[in-house]
Amino acid sequence: SDFIVGFPGETNKDFEDTMNLIIDIGFDTSFSFIYSARPGTPAAELTNNTSEKEKKYRLSTLQSQIVKQAAAISESMVGTSQEILVTGQSKKDTADLQGRTENNRVVNFNCADHSIIGNFISVKITDALPNSLLGQL
Repeated sequence: SDFIVGFPGETNKDFEDTMNLIIDIGFDTSFSFIYSARPGTPAAELTNNTSEKEKKYRLSTLQSQIVKQAAAISESMVGTSQEILVTGQSKKDTADLQGRTENNRVVNFNCADHSIIGNFISVKITDALPNSLLGQL
């Protein structure tokens, strides 16, 4: 999902509503930015009364919530078996392979059999890291 904070006229209530939506839906990834005027667009003509400090605070708050939700989802997967699509060698260790879960989490796992690249396999998730999961066959 994409989120823009600090759009001209955005109120504290608008931002609160956005945050409630993020929590209710459980977004765990996003592209999020501070609004910047684009010449020639109708929004560029609008008055923006939100301070830069407030815009940065809103962006930080939004991004922190999404990171928190992503970590909770990843942590909840530890100890479960997940079907993953094996996509290739791990970027961190060429002795490991890498795949993706149905919710697009990267899983690194030890496996010497590179013939399984391109196939779906089941792995047990053993650990949740900030940007990936560890698993074992």
